[in-house]
Amino acid sequence: MGGPTLPAGVAAEELEAVARAVAEEAGRLVVEERPDALGTSVKSTRTDVVTEMDQRSQELLVARLATLRPDDAVLGEEEGGASGTSGITWVVDPIDGTVNYLYGIPEFSVSVAAVVGDPTTEDGWEPVAGAVLNPVRGELFHAHAGGGAWCTTATGTRPVRTSDATDLGLSLVGTGFGYDAGLRERQARLLVDLLPQVRDIRRQGSAALDLCAVACGRLDAYYETGLNAWDRAAGQLVAREAGAVLGGPVDASLARQLSWAAAPGLAEPFGAVVRDLTDRHVGASDSRR
Repeated sequence: MGGPTLPAGVAAEELEAVARAVAEEAGRLVVEERPDALGTSVKSTRTDVVTEMDQRSQELLVARLATLRPDDAVLGEEEGGASGTSGITWVVDPIDGTVNYLYGIPEFSVSVAAVVGDPTTEDGWEPVAGAVLNPVRGELFHAHAGGGAWCTTATGTRPVRTSDATDLGLSLVGTGFGYDAGLRERQARLLVDLLPQVRDIRRQGSAALDLCAVACGRLDAYYETGLNAWDRAAGQLVAREAGAVLGGPVDASLARQLSWAAAPGLAEPFGAVVRDLTDRHVGASDSRR
């Protein structure tokens, strides 16, 4: 792993254990205490919703991390967080895939990652441990830097690896869309140009789960524009530890405009195609998911 490194005396595998524990606790909360009628509010646009359970899940994550890792900072998608002095920041998405959660679609997750560096910047930070839980399906993807990628279910824990795909035309690709109508229009144009070059496209609604799907070979590749740190921190670590190649545009200033992951045999052609199409259709717009 290049870039920022773990503070002395901190073990990545211990951070992974913390990520797993708090993700599982938050997952139980959002499933077992989900009310019949969810209270919602809007954020960036009227289609960008947050539920009362997003906020409750984040509050639980912040509180549990304060107990287990009191010197660490916490950055989350929703209101509330924590400052820290340890050099480690927990980047959390209390429900990644909120619209799915609102509609009762079982493709949502709790994403928890420990990172070094400043996750509020475009780059210069690295996830070192993380967990992504789909609480409905009972799948917990987890990893720490250098330790491989794993999936734990009720039947045990198994290692996960990317697919061995090498033919772009036969690749199954995942993606997602932003909430801003103008950004979605540009993303749709990109999709129209990409679709004839691949086997098919899937849109599941959770960036964290899409990255884990690349990790375990359910998708051969994935791309999305406008992701935030909490959307991708844990998932990209799981994907990388599973052997995926990750990237973005050549221009580092556009790092949040394009994130992609692919099986190693697809990385060169897929990365070239999505970089070109992103530059052509999405460009350097400052829209954010």
